[in-house]
Amino acid sequence: MTGADVRRAWRDLPLAGLEAVTAGPPLVLAPHPDDESLGCGGLIAASVAAGTPALVAILTDGTGSHPHSRRFPPSALRDLRETEAREAAAALGLPADRIEFLRLRDTAAPSAGTDFEHAVERVAELARRRGCTTLCTTWQHDPHGDHAAAHAIGVAAAARAGVRLWVYPVWGWALAEDAWLPDAPMRGVRLDIAASLPAKRAAIAAHASQHGQVIDDDPDGFILPADLLALFDQPFEVFLE
Repeated sequence: MTGADVRRAWRDLPLAGLEAVTAGPPLVLAPHPDDESLGCGGLIAASVAAGTPALVAILTDGTGSHPHSRRFPPSALRDLRETEAREAAAALGLPADRIEFLRLRDTAAPSAGTDFEHAVERVAELARRRGCTTLCTTWQHDPHGDHAAAHAIGVAAAARAGVRLWVYPVWGWALAEDAWLPDAPMRGVRLDIAASLPAKRAAIAAHASQHGQVIDDDPDGFILPADLLALFDQPFEVFLE
């Protein structure tokens, strides 16, 4: 199965409403501040509109995006990215108390070992304590180590908390056309987010540091590619079982 095959399968999934994904508050586990808006912004806004607002858990501190900035050393960059994540959540209508920051080190999220177990328990406890009925985490083939770690943590945490699991792609949308992946059934839905798309656009825009609008002293700093952003400006989001 190639990257082109995968994206074709995603676009062929049945279109569904929020009730097909979750009957209660979902927990959205995002590897970095901005992944929640890119992959699940419509879901989050729809959950608010339905009266079952999501809980967003940001796994890492986001400090890997601009590692050479002098004006924004790690502590300042972490604060900036958390502020942007809160502004994005507000754009989606999410109450301020429905976002949590786990602050693991960006680019070093664990996929095994003691730190992994601690992260799993923290996420499972959030799901239990905050009344979540569904956990959404990143797709296992997203080509980024933190995204793969978030997938592993989310799978284990959902099992531990006894909640339904969905996975959502972020960087999977940008896989090369000829990238080769293991053949696997593509079961899931395209969540209809047409009504939430304006809010999702505002949430993505709130992550201004990732659009090259804030930090100008790191020539190697990360900027969200325009072609990737275009893929998220569509009236559906993909959730896979």
